[in-house]
Amino acid sequence: MKYIDSEYDYIIVGAGSAGCVLANRLSENPKNRVLLLEAGREDKSITLKMPAAVLLNLKSTKHNWAFKGEPEPELAGRQLQHDRGKTLGGSSSINGMVFIRGNSLDYEGWRQMGCEGWGYADVLPYFKKMESYSGGGDDFRGDSGPLKVHRSIPKDPLSLAFIKAGKEAGYKETDDISGYCQEGFGIFDRTVFKGERWSTTRGYLDPVRDRDNLTILTKVLVCKLILENNRATGVSFIDNRDKVFNVKSKKEVILSAGAVGTPHILMLSGIGPKDHLNSMGINLKADLPGVGQNLQDHPDFMIKYKCLKPVTLWPKTKRLSSIGAGIQWLLTKEGMCASNHFDAVACVRSGPGIEYPDLQFCISPIAMDDNTWQPLQEHAFQVHVGLMRTHSRGKIELRSSNPADPPRILVNYLKDKRDRELMRKGIHLVRELLDQPSFSELKGEEIFPGNDCKSDSDLDEKMNSHTTSQWHLACTARMGLKSDKYSVVDNSGNVHGFTGLRVVDASIMPFAPNGNTNAPTIMIAEKISDKILGVDALNRIELQTWQSPNYQTDQR
Repeated sequence: MKYIDSEYDYIIVGAGSAGCVLANRLSENPKNRVLLLEAGREDKSITLKMPAAVLLNLKSTKHNWAFKGEPEPELAGRQLQHDRGKTLGGSSSINGMVFIRGNSLDYEGWRQMGCEGWGYADVLPYFKKMESYSGGGDDFRGDSGPLKVHRSIPKDPLSLAFIKAGKEAGYKETDDISGYCQEGFGIFDRTVFKGERWSTTRGYLDPVRDRDNLTILTKVLVCKLILENNRATGVSFIDNRDKVFNVKSKKEVILSAGAVGTPHILMLSGIGPKDHLNSMGINLKADLPGVGQNLQDHPDFMIKYKCLKPVTLWPKTKRLSSIGAGIQWLLTKEGMCASNHFDAVACVRSGPGIEYPDLQFCISPIAMDDNTWQPLQEHAFQVHVGLMRTHSRGKIELRSSNPADPPRILVNYLKDKRDRELMRKGIHLVRELLDQPSFSELKGEEIFPGNDCKSDSDLDEKMNSHTTSQWHLACTARMGLKSDKYSVVDNSGNVHGFTGLRVVDASIMPFAPNGNTNAPTIMIAEKISDKILGVDALNRIELQTWQSPNYQTDQR
């Protein structure tokens, strides 16, 4: 192991989407001595750099925690796998590279829940600060940040038909789902640069590795926080030889272990629901009932169709073709392997009376088996139905007091009947979309759930057996007022009742934003970095975003 001192100014637990940002920003001042701890290994594998290798990374446990969830009561007792990055860059190193900020009204909702300073005008400057956007900077987008964000250029007939069909069905087309108007059909942005994945490691950590005041340790598992009189004074961790280390912090311990890891560490340290910790034999330090509660995710359901024209990716996945594509990528960083193959997206409202989008549709030019993640052996494609604002809430609990035992993860997918109804609506809307003229020469038979699956009961049965995760776990240490017994941190990420202890990751979101969670997590880290350093927040940017003037009466 790299030599470590016994004391640092800041100890950051978790080198993921948030932790890499914090390590960069806090070490900018050479007087701050920063220790960054990561349970996983270095991110040197070639599969972590190749955009098309997403499924390879998810099928492996080399860089993936691959947590096995508890039996889901509403999904026929199925145990879903919860993929989380276990490497430098965290989930930004293994995710689908989709970049969406969420809707402006998400952040207004955070502010209205008591999180002052987290309205859209407050967070927009940090979204701009974090990115270098391929489309250039404007009122909404940044052009000089560490994170490379690239606008895809749809070329495949299926993605082009998807966007055109949206207009034919009466939906709005949007120029930028992370800009002025999220609602409508448009093009995905992705964290890809020059044909390679651009994780927070690439953007934030690699440029500063040589700083004398930054120490990075991998393959170390944090067991618990060291707490003295309601102050976090350090952490205890073990290395890959099971040797125990105790390291002190002069200023702060910052938990950035994610929506699963952060509540796990808090509870192991005695911070969490009193009754649960007592049942685990853990000495209670603070009864914070919200730790591990409020768990949210975006459920996903895939509708699969035969394709009438040979325009899908299926032939390119065959052995010889895929080897050729891999060689092309190694030599040129171009071709099939340089893309995540998510080009077209739709953010839509499910019906009249819905203020802003609650559904996300995206098309994939290949259809996969839900269980094996192997391509169907025919020309086929699929459309994903994602629920963006769920009402169901789950929880994360300890399995035991042993830090090496993974926690229990219960999301309670579709437990709230409103989520089940929303998924049905989404399926019907996708079917209507695929009946538009643009798909007349492309869409063949509905493979799944099938043309005969129409009634609520039939759809429910398929949803129970096939609903899966978009891997957007969040909100398990949510931000809020101290008077709210289920909030865990204040609007600066400080854990209620403690000094020197902060949480900075997706777990502090009051509710999950309308879209993929990676970009908002990076924004959170950028914003709280300023709070930690005691510098003034970036000036608010007051901009009007688009909202349907007829949302109360019309669906589109």
